[in-house]
Amino acid sequence: MRDVAIVGVSQTKFGELWDKSFRDLVVEAGVEAINDANMSGDKLDAMYIGNMSGGLFVGQEHIGSLIAEHSGLTPIPFTRVEAACASGGLAFRQAIMAVASGYYDNVMAAGVEKMTDVVDATPAIAAAADREWEAQQGVTFPSLYAMMARRHMYEYGTTREQIAGFAVNGHKNGALNPKAQFQREISVDAVLNSTKVASPLNILDCSPVSDGASAVIVCPAEDAKKYSDTPIYVKASTQASDTIALHSRKSLTQLNATITASRKAYDIAGLEAKDMDIAEVHDCFSINGLIAIEDLGFFEKGKGGQAIEEGLIARNSQISVNTSGGLKARGHPLGATGIAQVAEVTWQLRGDADKRQVDGAENGITHNVGGTGGTVAIQILSRNN
Repeated sequence: MRDVAIVGVSQTKFGELWDKSFRDLVVEAGVEAINDANMSGDKLDAMYIGNMSGGLFVGQEHIGSLIAEHSGLTPIPFTRVEAACASGGLAFRQAIMAVASGYYDNVMAAGVEKMTDVVDATPAIAAAADREWEAQQGVTFPSLYAMMARRHMYEYGTTREQIAGFAVNGHKNGALNPKAQFQREISVDAVLNSTKVASPLNILDCSPVSDGASAVIVCPAEDAKKYSDTPIYVKASTQASDTIALHSRKSLTQLNATITASRKAYDIAGLEAKDMDIAEVHDCFSINGLIAIEDLGFFEKGKGGQAIEEGLIARNSQISVNTSGGLKARGHPLGATGIAQVAEVTWQLRGDADKRQVDGAENGITHNVGGTGGTVAIQILSRNN
């Protein structure tokens, strides 16, 4: 198996992008990644595209062929990867494995979603849950994560203010990110006084409906300096599964797939949670961000809320979490999120994150979740080969 490096990354602006189509977004991201890698398109051997639900959001399937045509990169193989909100993370993992195996040399992984073209995105998003036992009973993602929040509060004494603090941290970073959907700070009081969605979660605990795309180019580590003066090395890429339905879990306060995938990734990378300088975690709802920082091993189970309250996830603190703004502030175009997380960590490790730069960052981790944890993808990246 060959070592793999990232040589190009990009992200479109995330938000309600009425003037750009599905194909416009992914082509824009792809071209920017190619330019960032100082590479011509004819050097690419394959592309993997993370997309959750083009069929439901924009009525488009056969997405690989569509993007191949409009990017001008036919006849190279384009493959769509779907795993709900973890689609991007898994597309990146496929690209890594393709290069590591020696089957391909230069591969692009991209993610895209155009969510604002439907009147109500809820039915499409709910398809990532158990349709028969959850969605058809009226249990959508805000209520599923609200159950997790209630249980965490009950078991560990986590406060509503601590949960809100995760969203506040994301917005503080997102205010410095020109690509973010929401470039403004918020307060704990603003979160607590915002519109109730599913008690105890309010609208400012929830990630938005977003359009956007992101792309990453990987190649063998031995070739990386041909394209980039500051390649970032993939130290581990893992994936784990759990039940799709929340009612089948033994615990509502942890994601077993996160624990399994992250521990395997640390082992492969020869690193520990304490070695991570930055983390892009999947905060589709603020409670999921809180649970993630526990499951990833940054803080003891039940102590995540206290860590948030004490500022231990702020930029340049114990662990700099969601420097991009996270799903809450940067935005959450479902299929693009896992790739955008990789792009942010890459920018941080290259020292290219501008006003949100973490001082001396050497190692970072991304955490991409499908549904309520039925699929989790973990990537560990480093400045050091």
